[in-house]
Amino acid sequence: MEYPDPEINEREAAVLGLLCENPLYGYTIEKIIKERGMRHWTDIGFSSIYYVLKRLESRNLVVSSCQQQEDKPSRKVYTITHEGRQVLKEKIMSLLSQNKRIASPFDLGVAHLYLLSPRETITCLHDRVRALDIAIERIKSHRNQHEKIKKPYFILALSDRALAHLCTEKNWVEKFIQEVEQHVRTGSDQ
Repeated sequence: MEYPDPEINEREAAVLGLLCENPLYGYTIEKIIKERGMRHWTDIGFSSIYYVLKRLESRNLVVSSCQQQEDKPSRKVYTITHEGRQVLKEKIMSLLSQNKRIASPFDLGVAHLYLLSPRETITCLHDRVRALDIAIERIKSHRNQHEKIKKPYFILALSDRALAHLCTEKNWVEKFIQEVEQHVRTGSDQ
């Protein structure tokens, strides 16, 4: 079954998801995103959080109110609306049920390998393997921290899925390095 895709993007869905848990300040949203390692699986920068909140508020998916704190200026706290919850639920159903093509800049690089020498290609691919190793270790560390503090299974699943993708990517790149090296040894251009 295919679910319709509501007119919110993934950044907006990520923010709405956090607001489903509790009303939050914009700065608190940033802290949670960083703490949970959400930037491993969603594309939301610190500078875009307030833009997203304003956009959601203009569409009545969140509401804001000013809260005064002792000896500090008032701050806006954001709360998801009933309509916001409904739109988020529809977005989640759409995201989970559909297989959308994800464009990869890496594929663009592979498509233009003819511009590099085999040695340059191999050097770049070895650099990629090292970068993948760093990412794998970082996500393993996040997962271990989440496991220690008994995060829900679906939070652990995010790390597991990311690790599966990164490990598969690493294996593919290592095999591709061998293929490029084989072409160098045989003198083949194809």
